[in-house]
Amino acid sequence: MKRYLREIEVSGLILVIIGIMSSWIWGSQYGGWLCGVGMLLWLITFVYKAFHWNEYARENRQNIIILLIAILILFLQMIIRLN
Repeated sequence: MKRYLREIEVSGLILVIIGIMSSWIWGSQYGGWLCGVGMLLWLITFVYKAFHWNEYARENRQNIIILLIAILILFLQMIIRLN
């Protein structure tokens, strides 16, 4: 698992970015699914690194900030789409 953490994390991040962009362009349905899959991949690496906190402390702090920003953007999009 440790060998593939970076690839899984980057794949999840790319899917989240593509999901956010596609929801701005085509609508929230398509972007939501892409973001969901990307965040699920990211969650896998996030949980693994959380259990090995001492080894990944700096990366864990960065991931928490990036994850909070992504969630905030998604909530703002939902609020904008509902109005």
